[in-house]
Amino acid sequence: MSATAIDFLYLSEPDMIAAGVADMAACIDVMERTFALLHQGDYRMSGANNDSHGALLNFPTSSPFAGMPTDAPDRRYMAMPAYLGGEFGTTGVKWYGSNLENRDKGLPRSILMFLLNDTDTGAPLALMSANLMSAYRTGAVPGVGARWLSRADSQVVGIVGPGVMARTSLEAFVATRPGIDTVKVKGRSRNSMESFTKWVSNTFPQITVIEVDSMEEAVRDSDIVTYCTTNPAGDVSNYPIVHHDWVKPGAYLSMPSACDLDAGMLGDDVRKVLDNTRMYEAWSEEGYPCHHRVSLIGCKFVDLRQEGALRSEDLVDLGAVVSGATIGRRNDDDIVVLSVGGMPVEDVAWGTALYRHAVTNGIGTKLNLWERPALA
Repeated sequence: MSATAIDFLYLSEPDMIAAGVADMAACIDVMERTFALLHQGDYRMSGANNDSHGALLNFPTSSPFAGMPTDAPDRRYMAMPAYLGGEFGTTGVKWYGSNLENRDKGLPRSILMFLLNDTDTGAPLALMSANLMSAYRTGAVPGVGARWLSRADSQVVGIVGPGVMARTSLEAFVATRPGIDTVKVKGRSRNSMESFTKWVSNTFPQITVIEVDSMEEAVRDSDIVTYCTTNPAGDVSNYPIVHHDWVKPGAYLSMPSACDLDAGMLGDDVRKVLDNTRMYEAWSEEGYPCHHRVSLIGCKFVDLRQEGALRSEDLVDLGAVVSGATIGRRNDDDIVVLSVGGMPVEDVAWGTALYRHAVTNGIGTKLNLWERPALA
């Protein structure tokens, strides 16, 4: 092999499973270390402030070109690049196309791939199937939140939207709060409810599933609450809402999807935590206010701060909590809301851990890019 030869590893979805992509406990630990690096500043994402979620390609509402798709729910392409330092020291990009109509074809809404690179040369290290990787790192972040922000005696989880994100979030909650014994679920369809209930029964036979008819019922008396719906951004009045009088004192609310809060939830008894405040600021810089464009509750927090309705010190970064620089939960009665936006540094972290495990254990297919580059 020449000194200029570049090989890289291809990891299919079965390869990713063999490499441990579904090891939620390990993923939570990796995400926790990732948030510590975020707090230190040892990372880069895209955008002018190095904290952008990624680059989004949308389609127009109408087009004169026969081959160009038109706008539809969740129809988009996105590239999410990042560098993460510390023990990782790698760079990568998640690339995906999304179309809600995929479900009619027996496909996931989004089809994701991840490319991991050597930070120094830019050479590819691995090309990975990323649907499971993304799902587990997304669920693991609420798990980091549960470890640091929920009460240790949490037993009841309330879920609105029993999809994939709800499954991985529940896995993470149980991994960090093993006393969970009850899940209350509000779903839209009979199929989704039956599928979720069957999955819980098989995965966590110790947990009782209670089907409820409203968001309020899912929230009331729950120690941990998560909204995992697929609402389009736009009219904030259509976002799933949480009213303060629904929420149990001491509850932890993990919000990785569309959400709105009533005025009572903006008071001082509610701790407002974001996975990365600067990412929401990047969205705001693209157009203020931003909550109608990006439905995550962190955008509402940043909008309200800009309007003077919240102070800078009212917003807490999860990385600062994990690093011990600030307190997340101040007392047992604190209500804590975590906005989860998803970041490419999380993909780089989990992807790097899985790649290294795959190399050590001989998992995957080695592919050759070149022996000698033709244009060097």
